[in-house]
Amino acid sequence: MSFQPFSSEPPTAASLADARRLLDESNASLGDLDNKIEAAEAQLAQIVAESRCAIKQLQCEREALEDKIARALAYMSPIRRLPSELLRHIFIMNFDEYPCCAWILSSIRLVTTPNASADTIRLWLERSGSRIPLDVEIFLHVPDAAASTPLPRLRTRSSPQWPTFLSNNATTTTHYVQIQASQPTTSIQIVPSTPPIVLPHSPPHYDWPGSLTPPPPPPTLPPAVTTTSQSRASSHWGHIAIYYLVEQMHRWERFVFRFDRQFPSWQALKSVSGPAPLLKEFEVSCAEPMYHGEWPWLPSANPNTEVVLPKLETVTLQYAPFKWSSPMLRMNLRTLNLRTVPTTSIPIDRVLHIVSNNKTLEDLSLHVTTVLNPVLPLSQTTLPELKTLSVGGHFLMASLVDSLVAPGLCSLTLNIDARDPIDDSISNLVTRSSHPAIHSLSIAYGSNGPPFYGGLIASWGFLNDLNHLRTLQVGGTPLDPLFAMLGAPEEDVLGVMCPFLEHLALRGCPAHSDGVTKLVQMVDTRNPESAPPTAPTTGLGGSATPVKMRRLEMYECTVLGQDVVAWLKSRINDVVCVDPPFERCEYSVVCHWP
Repeated sequence: MSFQPFSSEPPTAASLADARRLLDESNASLGDLDNKIEAAEAQLAQIVAESRCAIKQLQCEREALEDKIARALAYMSPIRRLPSELLRHIFIMNFDEYPCCAWILSSIRLVTTPNASADTIRLWLERSGSRIPLDVEIFLHVPDAAASTPLPRLRTRSSPQWPTFLSNNATTTTHYVQIQASQPTTSIQIVPSTPPIVLPHSPPHYDWPGSLTPPPPPPTLPPAVTTTSQSRASSHWGHIAIYYLVEQMHRWERFVFRFDRQFPSWQALKSVSGPAPLLKEFEVSCAEPMYHGEWPWLPSANPNTEVVLPKLETVTLQYAPFKWSSPMLRMNLRTLNLRTVPTTSIPIDRVLHIVSNNKTLEDLSLHVTTVLNPVLPLSQTTLPELKTLSVGGHFLMASLVDSLVAPGLCSLTLNIDARDPIDDSISNLVTRSSHPAIHSLSIAYGSNGPPFYGGLIASWGFLNDLNHLRTLQVGGTPLDPLFAMLGAPEEDVLGVMCPFLEHLALRGCPAHSDGVTKLVQMVDTRNPESAPPTAPTTGLGGSATPVKMRRLEMYECTVLGQDVVAWLKSRINDVVCVDPPFERCEYSVVCHWP
């Protein structure tokens, strides 16, 4: 009896045997078909892969030919026949008239606000192409809630009106965060290093043709609508701008982002992470402390994270989060500028760890507000190429100075909240470093407030080791001992101290009753009435005649009087005198002598 698959009769032994035989044959046939299908699909996949590879190769060849054609056409372009001097002149003239012509290049220079459109950055990035390295410098002015006046667009570079970003915290003098030269201050001032483009709020755009008259105010929407629109733009500005910038991180050659205060979307900066093979300089600076948590960005990367920054030379982080163990801070940097917020605590040995991992430093600025006792013993660290050293903040930072050796040091700034005199730290640093030619020394000139009276400098004897000193800035220490040391030498001494001193700046330095007398005696010794401003002459055993002092600044130290100021003017070319507020009288004025 043959097998009937659709038979309604009950199966018999013979039909069951036929069914099993048919099932085995069908399974075998099904397996053969599956194998043939898989083989055909594999063959098709191989053909597709080979075809795609061939197509990709052809596309690469086409791109190479297109690039050759583009280069050949560019080389044959008539503009290439113009001399470089003429092209440079044409570009400078065009840039003076229309600064936004730089949008087609790779340099981004912006002064803007969170209320402006972040698409400005997108447009600039798009117009810079896709291959040229990017030089990014953005200054974000965060206005108060009541401020609503847009920034003007500047069209001439003869008298730019750059915004000044200030805070109420201690200042470290660096390339990017500077103190005003004319008058001391205790706040950070963030200024552009090169002339940027100042953009107005979006959508209105107005040209300011360089005259003294600003443009008319733009038409405004009803208050409720304007406030809502600006609030929405401000809350998203950082996320949009940083997104576009991070997309081009592989092209960054220089990235500088500065802002004057915390803004709603400032945490978008935490997404700054990834490879930056061209990056040479990285800076994120705020003019006032930002209180933040953990950020998974480059300066806070874990020590075992692979960071692609082969060309990095300069790092500046002002009130921005970082980890002492971040790979970004051990790249053999040449310039390092760190300023922590008061809530960041770090042991002093870990601060030294950052320094010791960058033996090629030329410019080092550290301002750490909260420092803990060392976990590990501090070891002596030599920085053979260091030329500029600035240390400020917690009193334990003095122990970091005591651990450094800098044989090439030229400029030293100390704004430490010292509990003990720091003159030994200065003297020992000079001795350990084999008496480098230090030409600039600043002590407590930019501190938050004057130290306890008489405790900052116990003795000015270390000036004996600073024969090359040209600029001396001092804050919060008595004047009398300093004037006596810089004045006429004692009988057994053949020359004055610091014979090359040309600039003396004093801030908040009290004086006794004879302090003004000692000032006059010092100036009379260093700037005699008939002596020419020549180089020091060397007598037997020392310098007999010093160079003339060219600039004297005294801010809120002591009342000099009109007669003394007039006499100082007759001896020194540039005199700035600001009397203490609590001692001002009818002649107490700010005097700027030419």
